[in-house]
This record gives sequence, structure tokens and C-alpha cells, in this order.
Amino acid sequence: MSKLLVIAFAPDEAVRSVGFAQAVGLPYDILFLTGEPATDLGADRCLAANLSEVPPADGIARFLADFAAEYSHVAALSSMRSKDVMARVAGRMRAGMITDAIGVESPSVFRRPILAGSIIETVETLSFPILLTFRPAGFPKPERTGASSVELIAATIVSAATRVAQTAQSGTRPDLGQAKVIVSGGRPLRDAETFERVIGGLADRLGGAVGATRAAVDSGIAHNELQVGQTGKIVAPDLYIAAGISGSTQHMAGIKDSKVIVAINKDPDAPIFEFADLGIVADLYDAIPAFVQALGDS
Repeated sequence: MSKLLVIAFAPDEAVRSVGFAQAVGLPYDILFLTGEPATDLGADRCLAANLSEVPPADGIARFLADFAAEYSHVAALSSMRSKDVMARVAGRMRAGMITDAIGVESPSVFRRPILAGSIIETVETLSFPILLTFRPAGFPKPERTGASSVELIAATIVSAATRVAQTAQSGTRPDLGQAKVIVSGGRPLRDAETFERVIGGLADRLGGAVGATRAAVDSGIAHNELQVGQTGKIVAPDLYIAAGISGSTQHMAGIKDSKVIVAINKDPDAPIFEFADLGIVADLYDAIPAFVQALGDS
């Protein structure tokens, strides 16, 4: 029997995965590695591993490969972490893997972007199991219906050889790959302190994540972990605010799946205005404080 296993590294990923799961058209279970399972997502079963945190990829890949052996499809929302983990799982299962799926033609045929998003290829896989990562923005928002049973599972995790030494991300901000709102800045932010005050300040007011261009990262204005683009992180938030960003091909490849792009640039001829849903020709040092003021104390 063909069946899909959705792996949720965080509880909110499960909610954002249902559109993809329903598009595949197979019965599906959801494995919650951390957090409290949601039981209204249409899954046959909600499986709770109850881990306090997700171990590094080499520590959890063996467990996931063994657990997923009974499934024909195994999928996770696209993120830097899931691509690391799922690639290792695919290797252990000797399975093919499709990354960044944005469309489903059938349970074995998927669409995905290549060449920085300039081409959408259709991929058919003839071997099983099929492992996938997918971008949730490519799929419709489903209705949350149905009551799934919850089963506790014992997750046997081997000792990982790798360790996370540090992270530059603020603990109060969502991960770039999961954020519904992202505020990004470019080289005009001048220095790291200004970048954090202006870009970080607006992101915090909106409950969003902070991103940066490669130019901002290379100049030392922003941490490498914040880089968005073809050579950084591919994101697909509901709202992407680009402040002082010209709109290079490299950067646009990383944000093209955003639902709404708002561009703030004082150059009316900046290429990003060709892609933006809303363009504001203004100095970011005037526009962003006005945004923050308009938000008030909420």
C-alpha cells in the first residue's frame, strides 16, 4: 500500500505541510519530532516522538530511515535542516530524492525549480521509496479538519558525531526557512549596529525573521546565516520586505516563491521593482521608521 510519511521537525511545519500532503493524494501520517501534535490535520495517525530538540542529522538519520521503511513516500518541508537530514535518510534507504518540490502531477511526478528558478522541471521517479522536500508556498492552504489518533513512539537516537557550536540567530525570532514574515536589508545599512536596529527592529515588530543580501554579508553588515538567495537560503514567506535591495538575479532566485514582495528603494529604476507586488520609492531610513510608527504599540 502506498502511503506518505510527513516529518515535522517543529509543530508548525506539520500545519504548513498539509497542502502538499493532500496534493500527493495518498493517505498520510505525520511524525512530530518535537512539540505537541495537532490532531486536526487530516492525517491517519499523528506520531509523537517527544524529543526535547532535534538532534544533528547524523544522530537522527538512522532512526528516521528505520521508522520510514514501511512508507512509499517520505517528505519534509524544505529547510536547511531538512535537506541535511533527508539526504542522509535517502542514502540509508538507498532511495531517490527530490528537493524543493513546488507542484505534484501524480504520486511519482513532481515539479521543481532549477537554474535559480528560471526553469521549472518535471521529474518522474520510478523507484520507491520516494524522499522529498517541498516548498509550502506552492500548495494551497488546506482546511484543518478531521481528528487523528495520537501514538507515542520511542525514538532511538544514536550519539551524533557533530555538535552545534553556536548560532547567530536571535532566540526570539523564527527561523528564516519557516518564517511567515521576513524583513531583509542590503548594503545601504552601513554597519551591523544599524542593520540590527533598522531591519531587526521592524522584523521584531512584525514577529518575523531577518534576512540579508550577499553584499551585506560579504561586507560584514550581517551574519552569514542570514543570507537569502541562490547561494544562501531559499525562502517562501507570506510577506517579504526588501529594504535597500537592488534585486540581483542571485537574490531574487531565493525569494521568488514569496506570496507578497514589498520593495523599498530610493532608486526608481532598481530591478527589484519589476518583481515586487508593492514598490515604495523612498529612502529606507525614512520608510521603515514610518512603518514602525504606524504599527504603534501593538
